[in-house]
Amino acid sequence: MWVLVNLLVVVGMLVVVPAGLRLISDPAVAFARRCWPVGAVAGAVSLWLPRGTVATSLATVYAIAAAVLCAYAVSRPTRPRREWAAEAAVLTALISPAVAASALVAERAGYQLFGFKLGILALTVAHFHFAGFAAALIAGLLSRVTPGPAADAAALTVPAGTLLVLVGYFTAEAVELAGALVLTAGMWTVGWLTWRYARTDAPDRLTALLLGCSAVVLAASMALAVSWALGEATGLPHPSLAWMAATHGVANALGFAVCAMVGWHRTGVCPHLEKEM
Repeated sequence: MWVLVNLLVVVGMLVVVPAGLRLISDPAVAFARRCWPVGAVAGAVSLWLPRGTVATSLATVYAIAAAVLCAYAVSRPTRPRREWAAEAAVLTALISPAVAASALVAERAGYQLFGFKLGILALTVAHFHFAGFAAALIAGLLSRVTPGPAADAAALTVPAGTLLVLVGYFTAEAVELAGALVLTAGMWTVGWLTWRYARTDAPDRLTALLLGCSAVVLAASMALAVSWALGEATGLPHPSLAWMAATHGVANALGFAVCAMVGWHRTGVCPHLEKEM
């Protein structure tokens, strides 16, 4: 299981986050974009080393790159009220790698951060690359490309659900379940809006296929997430973590995040997003 989780995290570090940063055309993000490959490679290497000083040092390099993203997020100018929902999603995406980095540094050091087991910290690293970064960024993008109440709702519920899941780690499984339900509602809305865009506005068949695939996979993978969270909260039968990594994890990483990033790049709409703000 852990080899698979590490491979998915590598995809997040080396493919998904760089692709997502290229969807943000703001010139101010250029420095963070240039720093990211150094941190991402260091973080990816740290995953495959034994826990200890070397692995922790490499994970810290990754954390520095994530901190640069946070600094960029803080520096973004205040947006008009009509763009607050989209901006909330974008800021969530930019901050999420820092949460992943904190968990990674602790896990590589063998330290149970906030009392969490090392396995939970490793899963947190994966979660905040895909549900945190990728899903939030796509939700923010959709709020600008397909403006309306549904898109704004998705842009708000994806960050809110991600935050509730995180709070649930510290409080109770019922809170984590609530977070999973809110996050799933937001993700399903993202999937529906993406599917609608793929059917009506995609510039070519391959782009439509990539976006449509990301939408369908997202809907299915979040149903798995709800079944797991429900089982954890109620004691009902539910998939194991290993099975979730092999299904939900792979689907979110490859079927949703990678396909969505490639598909949105192919649409050609992204270079204009910051200019419209």
